[in-house]
This record gives sequence, C-alpha cells and structure tokens, in this order.
Amino acid sequence: MNGKLFIVATPIGNLEDITFRALRVLKEVDQILAEDTRTSSVLLKHYNISAKAVPYHNFNEHKSIAHIIRQLKNGMQMALISDAGTPSISDPGFLLVRACVEENIPVECLPGASALIPASVVSGFPSDAFVFEGFLPHKKGRQTKLKMIAQEERTVVLYESPHRLLKTLEQLKEFVEEDRWICVVRELTKIHEEVQRGNVKELIAHFNTHAPRGEIVLIIATQKFSLRNNSNE
Repeated sequence: MNGKLFIVATPIGNLEDITFRALRVLKEVDQILAEDTRTSSVLLKHYNISAKAVPYHNFNEHKSIAHIIRQLKNGMQMALISDAGTPSISDPGFLLVRACVEENIPVECLPGASALIPASVVSGFPSDAFVFEGFLPHKKGRQTKLKMIAQEERTVVLYESPHRLLKTLEQLKEFVEEDRWICVVRELTKIHEEVQRGNVKELIAHFNTHAPRGEIVLIIATQKFSLRNNSNE
C-alpha cells in the first residue's frame, strides 16, 4: 500500500502560527522533508517533534525525487515543510507533488501560514483580484516582467530579498507612474514587522536610510487605486 505525502505549512515567524493538525501530522509521520534541517530544528524542538528530518531543497530535489517516490510506494508517511510558510509557494514542492500525482500517491495539503495572504491584506490595496509573481528573474526576462507588472490591471504581489529590494524599486521607477501606490511588508509576524506604503520614490528614500532586513513582500496597486491617508507602521 502506498504511503502519503503531507504538505505542511509552517510559521513564517511567530511559532504560535501553526495549526493543531499540522503538529499532529508532523508527530505521526515517518519522515519530514525539510528545506533546511537546521532552520526547521527550531520548530521541531519547540514542539517536541521527534520524526527524522532529511534535507529536501532546490539543490537536491531533482535527484531526490526518485528515492522519495520509492519510499512512499513502500508505505512511508512523509511530510514536506519549507523554512517558513507553505511549500511549493516560491519554495521547493511542486516537482515532488507532480511526481506523486503521476504515480498515484496520495497528497494532502494542510492549510496554514503563507506571507502572500497577510501581506496582501495588510497593504490595504484591493485583494479581490491579484497576481502573484513570486520572485522576479534575476537577469533574463527581468525587464520584460517589470513592464508587464507596470501594465497589470490587478494588484501585483512579489517576494523579494532584502539585498535586492532597492534595485527592484529603482527598476520599477522606470516603468510605473509616479503616483502608483506600492507597499513593502517586512518581517511579517516577527518583533520588527514593518509596513511601508507610498510611491516608488518615497520607498526608495526610506530604504536608502533604513537598510531592509528579513523576508519581504512587495505589493503594487493598480494604476487607478489611491489611499487618502498614508499611515506607515
């Protein structure tokens, strides 16, 4: 009998943001596939989870899949977790889930934390229709993607690293209108959570004097959207 793969969302900062069901599954499975076992050990130790954690990340996922599939076919119960948030959302996971689907191995995704949704909500920008682009390409296709974002008629949500944030804002300045609303959400659920709203020039000025750190979500409003007041947190 085949085993099952559980996709388990983990907290994006505050360790309390995990479901009872996620904790039960992590305690019951035979093995946990973790993006970084050192990072995940903090969560696992905090909740006394003793299941063996093995690395599963961008650099080994292609060569690991065949072995994992064999283990699942032999009846193992496995959970896939990322460093933070929901696996497969700009994190490893898609390739393994696809392989399981192709091999008729059950996959169950437990809902939970993801930076995408709370950042979109706290921005105050329209969230009834939005586009999630994940991380922008570093080189090839980057300019094309930025042009598409500038013309998008829905709210656009991006993930960005702190050392690339200013570069991205500078490049956005070439394509978006001066009064286009942008929101930068940093370190969600953590002690130093920060929300900055404004036009691209205002955000560049802010982050030139306040070096960005931690996990970042960038939300770009539609061309017609505006806020009457700008209250940053």
